[in-house]
Amino acid sequence: MKKTKIDHYTDKEALDFHSRNKPGKIEINSSKPMTTKRDLALAYSPGVAVPVRAIAENPDSAYDYTSKGNLVAVISNGSAILGMGDLGALASKPVMEGKAVLFKRFADIDSIDLEIDSKDSNEIINSIKNFACSFGGINLEDIAAPDCFIIEDKLKEILDIPVFHDDQHGTAIITTAALINALDISGKSINKIKVVVNGAGASAMACTNLFKNSGVPQKNIIMVDRSGVIYQGREGLNQWKSSHAAETKFRTLDEAISGADVFLGLSVKGALSKDMVKKMAKNPIIFACANPDPEITPEEIQEVRDDAIIATGRSDYPNQVNNLIGFPYVFRGALDVRAKTINEEMKVAAADAIAKLTREDVPDEVVAAMGGDRPHYGKDYIIPSTFDPRLISVIPAAVAKAAMNSGVARKDINDFEVYKEQLKQRLNPSVTIMQGINSYIKKNQKKIVFADGEDKNTLKAAIAFKNSKLGIPILVGKKEKIIERIKEIGYDDHFGIEIINSTDSKKREKYVNYLFKKMQREQGLLERDCDRLVRNDRVIWASCMVACGDADGAVTGNTRRFGASFEKVTQVIKARPGEIMFGLNMVIAKGKTIFVGDTSVNEYPSSEELAEIAISAARVVKMFGFIPKVAFVSHSTFGQPLTSRTKHIKRAVEILKNKNVDFDFDGDMQPDVALNEEYKELYPFSSIVGNANILVMPGQHSAAISYKMMKSLGDTKVIGPLLIGLGQPIEIAPLRSSTSEIINLASVAAYSADVIDYEKN
Repeated sequence: MKKTKIDHYTDKEALDFHSRNKPGKIEINSSKPMTTKRDLALAYSPGVAVPVRAIAENPDSAYDYTSKGNLVAVISNGSAILGMGDLGALASKPVMEGKAVLFKRFADIDSIDLEIDSKDSNEIINSIKNFACSFGGINLEDIAAPDCFIIEDKLKEILDIPVFHDDQHGTAIITTAALINALDISGKSINKIKVVVNGAGASAMACTNLFKNSGVPQKNIIMVDRSGVIYQGREGLNQWKSSHAAETKFRTLDEAISGADVFLGLSVKGALSKDMVKKMAKNPIIFACANPDPEITPEEIQEVRDDAIIATGRSDYPNQVNNLIGFPYVFRGALDVRAKTINEEMKVAAADAIAKLTREDVPDEVVAAMGGDRPHYGKDYIIPSTFDPRLISVIPAAVAKAAMNSGVARKDINDFEVYKEQLKQRLNPSVTIMQGINSYIKKNQKKIVFADGEDKNTLKAAIAFKNSKLGIPILVGKKEKIIERIKEIGYDDHFGIEIINSTDSKKREKYVNYLFKKMQREQGLLERDCDRLVRNDRVIWASCMVACGDADGAVTGNTRRFGASFEKVTQVIKARPGEIMFGLNMVIAKGKTIFVGDTSVNEYPSSEELAEIAISAARVVKMFGFIPKVAFVSHSTFGQPLTSRTKHIKRAVEILKNKNVDFDFDGDMQPDVALNEEYKELYPFSSIVGNANILVMPGQHSAAISYKMMKSLGDTKVIGPLLIGLGQPIEIAPLRSSTSEIINLASVAAYSADVIDYEKN
């Protein structure tokens, strides 16, 4: 069981992240067009009066005419912020915004964070009661006990929408799922096990309640707080602790743990000792979930037991108990049936669904999302990955069905198979692409040269690349200048990244010799010309490092135009044999991922070149886990109108037909025909119409204009351009790329380096 160091960031980086562009992490966008005067009249006055009257007559129609049905309020008073304690309502806002982002990212749920500046539970209850009609659900967060119990219980009484305190129930659902599978693997029965719960806060009590509702007898559970075992007759217990008081002679954790089958820790570092672990029953189940440091580390457990099943709250060990597996999907299912509440049946159904999903064979698309790992059900895999794309279709469906069966749903789902497909469509599959690539490259780390080492964004990217364990960065630049930049962005000079430049005479001589042998006949350069190139140009130097095997890949370009960097790179490294070089951009917009080429190399590709671009693009898109569907786009559709500019596109299609390629393609067609399903009925003979995910553009000008307009004007994310067809993995970042964009390109370079190594072997 391998442990890795958790990522680190400077305070300045975290602050810069939250303040960059628009401050904060969320914004509100209109879901309807707001272009014309008529649009505004429909959206507001006088058109808005119509749905107002409809809702006044039938309040349930608010689900049809407003965003209520997909809107969750994320609420805190800041009294228990992420283990930091009571820092106040306003200080909790970054956390609540973050929660809202997670709702959207993982379950396509819109959220608004609301921080209530009060410690009075009644005042908080009244505040929420008075604005609750605006929302489809309420998510309580970071509210200290016992107020969190009081607030949730009362709101459940008075509101007819789901109220969910994630600190309690999210943890409980995931932990119960892990327990179900751990018992299955260890061959133990849930109604016979002895459980010890260390900790008596909100999470511990919710877990204990769900354990009981899942089949653990109450008499078989002992809960321990700071004062020892919570036993019947102990003085000073509040009503919540009293409900978990056990009839037992044990008074300490050390006594209670003897013979226990399960230890659940939601307490503090070091609470469970190795001697205590020795006393547990055969095949013990140990969930040490204190954060950031568990009650006992997996390494310590393994020193004294080789039969234990272990889970923690950390991402750097197997079996992470992470609420992210639960709360977005539980709310998704509850909202979709307009549930009045989230009851115990729905929580048990969620836990069972998560447990069953873990036991299924992991399909290829999940393997890609997890970076090439194909986990198998067993001691080190009792909970799915947070990035498992199957979660969105499995958990909400189970929750929705339980809501219907238990009588709290106000809307039925007639066909659950159709519903599951609809759920899958809510998430853009590309959101897992970089996660999958990053998970993959962490296992086989490559040396990646960051050629523009003195540039701040490049420097931040290199540090993040190293700290995230994505690979081994190498910076090209003057050491003094880089150290100065390091201090400017909030680090000291002990960041542990190799800095290299042309003062390294041994390497300089090596690269000059390489270039001279390569270029003396190709370009008629003298040895002193090559020496001047190596000494004076960081891109040449970085490319030589890759070409000569001193690095596995490189990223450059952030301080100069793409064409200038491309010219330098291709002086050193040529195209892959039999391939054309071109730029391919991954464009992510409105739930779709589209690959666009050629965006940066070939000004006006010939028919043969267009066909080769399609073949290479399809190869790359497959590598990213997509099924390639190629559209050759134009200002015409299937020859209408036929002009001199469309003939070579139609010829490219014919060339591909003669090559018998293993992917679907068609053209010529306009971009809207390629992307919009509405055109399918007009062109039923084409499988590409409305389905394309690769757009082969007729020229570099149209490709570059298209993706840059989308990036600048639309809600669009762009990764690239990826330099396809180059003989070595070097990526060129567009001028003034962000830190994240540079990291993505460095990751792609590392991934490509591993693919090239595989192809060589």
